[in-house]
Amino acid sequence: MRIFSTLIPSSTSFGHYLRSRLLSPAIIHPRPFSMAPSASTPEDSLRTSLAEKNAAVEAQGNNVRALKAAKASKPDIDAAIELLNGLKLEKTAIEKQLLATVGGSGPDASSNRDALVNTLERRLFYIPSFKIYRGVAGLYDYGPPGCSIKSNVLAFWRQHFVLEENMLEVDCPCVTPEVVLKASGHVDKFTDLMVKDEQTGTCYRADHLLKDFCNDKLQKDLSISSEVAAELKHVLAVLDDLSAEQLGEKIKQYGIKAPDTKNPLSDPFPFNLMFQTSIGPSGVSRGYMRPETAQGIFVNFKELYYYNGNKLPFAAAQIGQAFRNEISPRQGLLRVREFTLAEIEHFVDPEDKSHPKYSEVADLEFLMFPREEQMSGQSAKRIRLGEAVSKGTVNNETLGYFIGRVYLFLTRLGIDKDRLRFRQHLANEMAHYAADCWDAEIECSYGWIECVGIADRSAYDLRAHSEKSGVSLVAHEKFAEPKEVEKLVISPVKKELGLAFKGSQKNVVEALEAMDEKEALEMKAALESKGELDFYVCTLEKNVTIKKSMVTISKEKKKEHQRVFTPSVIEPSFGIGRIIYCLFEHSFYTRPSKAGDERLSVFRFPPLVAPIKCTVFPLVQNQKYEEVAKIISKSLTAAGISHKIDITGTSIGKRYARTDELGVPFAITVDDESSVTIRERDSKDQIRVSVEEAATVVKSVTDGLSTWDEVWSQFPHHVTGASEE
Repeated sequence: MRIFSTLIPSSTSFGHYLRSRLLSPAIIHPRPFSMAPSASTPEDSLRTSLAEKNAAVEAQGNNVRALKAAKASKPDIDAAIELLNGLKLEKTAIEKQLLATVGGSGPDASSNRDALVNTLERRLFYIPSFKIYRGVAGLYDYGPPGCSIKSNVLAFWRQHFVLEENMLEVDCPCVTPEVVLKASGHVDKFTDLMVKDEQTGTCYRADHLLKDFCNDKLQKDLSISSEVAAELKHVLAVLDDLSAEQLGEKIKQYGIKAPDTKNPLSDPFPFNLMFQTSIGPSGVSRGYMRPETAQGIFVNFKELYYYNGNKLPFAAAQIGQAFRNEISPRQGLLRVREFTLAEIEHFVDPEDKSHPKYSEVADLEFLMFPREEQMSGQSAKRIRLGEAVSKGTVNNETLGYFIGRVYLFLTRLGIDKDRLRFRQHLANEMAHYAADCWDAEIECSYGWIECVGIADRSAYDLRAHSEKSGVSLVAHEKFAEPKEVEKLVISPVKKELGLAFKGSQKNVVEALEAMDEKEALEMKAALESKGELDFYVCTLEKNVTIKKSMVTISKEKKKEHQRVFTPSVIEPSFGIGRIIYCLFEHSFYTRPSKAGDERLSVFRFPPLVAPIKCTVFPLVQNQKYEEVAKIISKSLTAAGISHKIDITGTSIGKRYARTDELGVPFAITVDDESSVTIRERDSKDQIRVSVEEAATVVKSVTDGLSTWDEVWSQFPHHVTGASEE
């Protein structure tokens, strides 16, 4: 049994960890800054310049008014007005520079997002759930193309991780008994702070209101000074560390009201985010809809370890639904109440976190944002992964290996590598037992969004479940020859403990036996010098007084045939819905129609994830062409290529435009009985191939065996006719 105070995180750090591993807050990270007075960023300089220019404009305006009041000569007044206009132009130029520096979504991003969402809902990628009943916030249905994309993303995830790494996949229930989530900390700590409109009772997340206020002031109010900007940035940087009282103080200080009604808000109070339910008709056995899939893996560790031949390292994986009763869902698929997680728990010897395949990713170079750069106000920069690991920026090889594999996974899906970064958690974001944590963040119109969390979780989870269940979740390393080792021996005096703690004796004994060496030796020294000390027992949630007569702590030399230890866990956790939404944004663009009178929506999905790989179009409604189309369709089906035949009478240009909106990469047009054209979506280039070759060519490109440029060079080109768009 392992229960000791050093494994129990503070409420703030553990609460943040539990929230972050769910991937549910759409984390839009502020531009970090240094609090050092000497640090001057471009934004600070621009705000200072703007303040000076505003003062100059005001002074010159007063000068013009004074000249007019004094009835000065027209040339003097005109010269003063010209100077004033020049100052105003300079002020406008500084404002534009400042707007570009502070960022924000801006009108262009909002306009593009509106066009994207319109296309997604119109073409049934996804829609609000229960729409005919006016919907429910935070719940969405995937339509046919959305389901296909989600299925393709998950299939690639299995191929890229589960098959490549020989992971053990499990599928555990969504309904979880309370005792499991009590052990993991979710029952007590999985909360967000909420405020209510004091008149209507409408609920809001307190930290979101404060975050929105700070971001709006920083991005839209150009009149604030660099000092005020620094204060707002500091609030954003420490937002996750603010207590309920501190959040309430800030909301009052800034005069933040209910967004919809402008009514006063209540003080913040905690709200548990799990959906509660009953298991069985009696209602006695309480449960919850799982907030993550990881706990199912942890509680099955013993069986999985045995299945793997009692060998480490190994990884278990799970894809499944998770649930979070969001206070005020927003931002579409980025913050929802039911979502798909794909999680990996890689169990490794804490004394050896090397990885045999690490060299395969060590030379990858991509945007990384270590905590030092964040705190000093710098931006993310391209760093070679091997360099980050060798310098200790990334804690160990296994963590580095999974960071590299996540980068490859996301970029192969179609995420823009220039809008993907790996941000290291700051000290105030990590639970103290975590060795290192990184988030894969993708930039979209909402800012930088956390989509994958990659954490070295140490041994916390297995120890917590060992403690609560009484089942030892450990691994063994057998020695070739017995080793003489010096062992720490903790011997609770149960008689003394029973007299002192009565019914709580078992909890105290387990806590004492679970101490690590450092804590035990500190207790030994304190008992010898003071005779007693306060000791926190997590299962009792309080300190108890331990006296010298209650426990004996010593070191003994023993011969051992094996080493018994609790494995560490490296955990990559993927928010599939968030990844898909960012993929939508990164793949979406518009181009003019041939007539130039409208903008046509296009998704540039890679063939890997495209909902339909190919369409087949008879050029005109003709029995012979339709028969050829059916022959090609059978060939595509036999090759495992998803496709669709369109024999509607509309023009070929309109049919191309319809499939471009779905992101279909290739279109086969039947305009002859012996040969057809294949059109590529983004370039609109076409090649001519025989009917027999059509399916083979499409399969070679969609499977990644060849590129479009390669097939373009192998086959005759087809000049686009007047019917194209």
